[in-house]
Amino acid sequence: MRKRTRLRPRFYIYLVLLIIAIFVLIRLAVHDGGSVFAPAPTPSPTPDVFQGIEINSQDALLVELDSNGKEQVLFDKNGEVKAYPASLTKMMTAIVAIENIPDLSTKITLNNKGIPADMSRAGFLTGETVSANDLLYGMLLPSGAECAIGLADYVAGSQSAFVDMMNKEAQKIGMSNTNFANCTGDQDEDHYTTARDMVTLVEYVIKNDTFYKVFTTSQYSTAPTNKHKNGITFHSTLFSRLSNPSFDGGQILGGKTGYTKEAGQCLATLSEKDGNQYILVTLGADGDNTKDILHIDDAVKILSLAWSR
Repeated sequence: MRKRTRLRPRFYIYLVLLIIAIFVLIRLAVHDGGSVFAPAPTPSPTPDVFQGIEINSQDALLVELDSNGKEQVLFDKNGEVKAYPASLTKMMTAIVAIENIPDLSTKITLNNKGIPADMSRAGFLTGETVSANDLLYGMLLPSGAECAIGLADYVAGSQSAFVDMMNKEAQKIGMSNTNFANCTGDQDEDHYTTARDMVTLVEYVIKNDTFYKVFTTSQYSTAPTNKHKNGITFHSTLFSRLSNPSFDGGQILGGKTGYTKEAGQCLATLSEKDGNQYILVTLGADGDNTKDILHIDDAVKILSLAWSR
């Protein structure tokens, strides 16, 4: 008869330790709401390039979109902190108007009522009849408040009704920390957003061909109107202050600026390098908007670092 091999006590000790280790791992995974076998989150590819960076903006968020639209956050400074968006608001005004005006050649007569005295204007006059398309350019390039209000009144009958549509759109696309109180970006304590939500908005609106075309235009001339027989030529408030949109192998394709005293200088940009898109939102740069370009300086600095990796 073959002699039976006896198991050594050390074997049992190792077995017990192994069982305990497995039990602890399972408990930790359950506590964290995940799985032991879940893949680790993908880290930022170059987390060190932004170390020590100093920018003027209080809040900033930069994301990279690959060719499949997959998002990766590259830089985040207070991205979830509530802030005032100023005229970045007009990006939402534009997309709601585009989605609710089937024919953008439709003519709209402006009454120019309810425009705050300190808001920027495109130059359209009271009683001027303008196409919806030209109002979009007047709203997004020179940031004309009369264009935003004209579109809002046409689409919804009043600015307040249009604002309800804006807030519904915000919730639909996942802007969970945003509330709009007007369609122009005029200062209001109940008018707020975050850099994260603004990036979400840009990701959404650039999928619309009409919005993308306007957003990436540096100069545009309108058709003649009953008040301007030669039309009006608009210049982008971004490109007119950006010395060179191409640098470090990448290019800023388009953007929207914003400013109020309370919001500071704000900026949303779409850029591209090596086939990938970059969306950057900066909020709250404390500059004199008549002479400073702190928001643009921040954008160039952040993008240069991102593209240097």
